[in-house]
Amino acid sequence: MANNSNSINTGSSFSSGSVGNVSSSTSGGSSNSSNNNELKQRLSGFKTEVAGSLNVNLKQGYNGDLTAREAGSIGGEMVKRMIAYAEQNFAGPGGTGGNLLQ
Repeated sequence: MANNSNSINTGSSFSSGSVGNVSSSTSGGSSNSSNNNELKQRLSGFKTEVAGSLNVNLKQGYNGDLTAREAGSIGGEMVKRMIAYAEQNFAGPGGTGGNLLQ
């Protein structure tokens, strides 16, 4: 069986580090679902952290009462923070990090 590995390391660039180090391995074992659950929990915590920093109140479960602007601002800020983290922590062509879009 193929062993594909995806990793997200968001570390300390986020205020409380709620996403942290997460690895997801698709080696076909039962640990795959526990890794996926851990990833979902960490991303949910990250979303809650971002929403709090934007003064948007998220509830556990359904949040259909959010405006499109509120929901979009949460997702947009999450992407913005993940890009900033990646630019600071992943080596670019020169080996020192940098702009991922070049």
